[in-house]
Amino acid sequence: MIKTAQDMKSYKKQIQQALADSFLRSALDEFNTVYRENRPNVYKDIDFNSLRDAIAENKDSLIPFLEILFEEFKSNAQKAGAIVHRARDARQANEIIARIAKENKVKKIIKSKSMTAEETFLNTHLEKQGFIVTETDLGEWIIQLKKEGPSHMVMPAIHLSRYQVGELFEKQTDLKFDSENIDKLVKVARHELRPKFLEADMGISGANFAIADSGTLGLVTNEGNMRLTTTLPRVHVALVGFDKLLADLGSALRILKLLPRNATGQAITSYVTWIKGANQSLNTLSGKKIMHVVFLDNGRLSLSKDSVFSTSLRCIRCGACANVCPIYSKVGGHKYGHVYIGAIGLILTLFFHGKDNDRAIVKNCINCQACKEVCPVAIDLPHLIKKTYARVIKEDGKTPVKNLILSKLMKNRKLFHFALRAAYLAQQPLSRGKSMIRHLPFFMDKNHGFRSLPVIAKTPLRDIWQSLGPELKNPSLKIALFAGCAIDFIYPGQGEDLLKLMKKANIQVDFPMDQTCCGLPAMMSAQEKTAKELAIQNIQAFEAKPYDYILTLCASCASHLTHNYKKIFKEDKESGQKIKLFTDKIIDFSSFMDKVYTFSQTQENIETKVSYHAPCHLCRGLHVTNEPRALIQKAGYTYVPAKDEEVCCGFGGSYSIDFPEISSEILKKKLDNVEASGADILVTDCPGCVMQLSGGMDKRQSPIKVIHLVELLAQKK
Repeated sequence: MIKTAQDMKSYKKQIQQALADSFLRSALDEFNTVYRENRPNVYKDIDFNSLRDAIAENKDSLIPFLEILFEEFKSNAQKAGAIVHRARDARQANEIIARIAKENKVKKIIKSKSMTAEETFLNTHLEKQGFIVTETDLGEWIIQLKKEGPSHMVMPAIHLSRYQVGELFEKQTDLKFDSENIDKLVKVARHELRPKFLEADMGISGANFAIADSGTLGLVTNEGNMRLTTTLPRVHVALVGFDKLLADLGSALRILKLLPRNATGQAITSYVTWIKGANQSLNTLSGKKIMHVVFLDNGRLSLSKDSVFSTSLRCIRCGACANVCPIYSKVGGHKYGHVYIGAIGLILTLFFHGKDNDRAIVKNCINCQACKEVCPVAIDLPHLIKKTYARVIKEDGKTPVKNLILSKLMKNRKLFHFALRAAYLAQQPLSRGKSMIRHLPFFMDKNHGFRSLPVIAKTPLRDIWQSLGPELKNPSLKIALFAGCAIDFIYPGQGEDLLKLMKKANIQVDFPMDQTCCGLPAMMSAQEKTAKELAIQNIQAFEAKPYDYILTLCASCASHLTHNYKKIFKEDKESGQKIKLFTDKIIDFSSFMDKVYTFSQTQENIETKVSYHAPCHLCRGLHVTNEPRALIQKAGYTYVPAKDEEVCCGFGGSYSIDFPEISSEILKKKLDNVEASGADILVTDCPGCVMQLSGGMDKRQSPIKVIHLVELLAQKK
């Protein structure tokens, strides 16, 4: 049985154990990079976005009618000789399968890979009933020998080295192996497993698709074991989730265009098998295989009626949300999920295995949006993770004190700003007049010492705004600056540089004084009511004048204002038009400079080498990718690409405070890549990223200077 930490203290210990596993980190880091680099190649002839949206739309149209589809499947499958069951939960599903085995005098069982069987802990149940159960997928067999759960939905043993596998095989066979010889290890597995296929009385499989209009099961695998599992034994039982029901074959074929590409980078998987009814069998008196299909509910039908979480049932179990996750690449699936791992696992764990198993892990999301970008069925995973966290808190009936304090501070703009001003005085003994705090006080967790911290500005931007220049008489444009907390109170100089640039183009910039935090920290802390109150305050602050644009230097603010405000007020139809007027005017700095300001190409060639870090909420949240790099080159600098430019820097707002152990490891890889590029300057266009990256560079005493893009462009005469 899988043991998942149910409190943060225990979870932190597990994280430290994972981070201490050097093979795990190097293997998953390499996999993370290679997957992202190779993925575009398998989609070069496929319109991913259009196909993704078509599949999502089809799945959504079916989710409300799963019970109807089940009855249609049952009717057609039973006409073809199969027996169809319905299980309300994991226990009933296991009992049904055990009963089938007993009725058919089964002793030995073989299984092909099935996440649904992992969900019900089927092996444990059957073994307690006295059955001999053998996993036949190579990865699943390895983790069965190791008595672990899968660490990835598609590659269950990705966390193990060949040497660990070799040791397992030596114990299994009492023979010595050369672990460098992978082919030999595979042959050992084949030699050990082949007799199991021939001796088995029953084969158990899952299914990727259950086609209602024909009663057909579709199975997708990369090993021939599944075909042997479903054909050789006289009894075949398929355990299938209600969410695998589809109306017709065409729906399944569309998914097949994306599933192998997204999961393992293949145009098509090795084996696609279609099974309808009871096929011929020489091992039974009737000459027909004994075929059972068990449909598992386990919360799925309730989910299908949930207006918020029903889209999670679109999931086709490709595992890509883990493949690109910077957190998964550091700690692996055993510490980033319960049974289901990755972003989708943080959501499904609550509904399939309860809040206790989700309480700690659901907090471990950095909101980098990478999972959402690669999801082949367009599930808004980061949004649902935040909603799941809120649901866990509600079911627990206890809001964390930190969240309550944050909520109280943020709702009161004057109190919040007073606290930030007070922070300037409190940090003076630590900063000693420097711009960075390099030594944390003794009472701070030592894990937070991986970066230097910026000093809160003595005078925030709002206090000096009026003194920065007179109002323009006949401006070409009138825009407002949404400063966000960091620009206003930590990096007011970036706001000053923005004004310099705008004055050159005769653009009037206003600073509405009633603006406050965008509300993203409140959303991340599951304080939805607070996030809504902050949204109302900001909309009211900017609606007084008819601005052409509302510009922000913070990518996270821009993405939150653009997308999440619409979600916050989704049910509030009266406010819809007002929200749209506000969000339509939001523009990030790079887009404004490239498309509106039209920053001109300089004739000067500067030898200074500049690398770029793409903020998550800019490149994925707003899909702004080429503009910043183009601006660097227009300014005359030599742009030098760094590896993994669009991978998270590890900041994530409060994430770097809550999970400094993981944040520091993500940052280390980022800084190593930047230093390897040979850059003199690292540019980004989000103050949070500036804080993380500059703090890391300062801590390692690197000569590379980290600045905001606005600072780089403002240097041009």
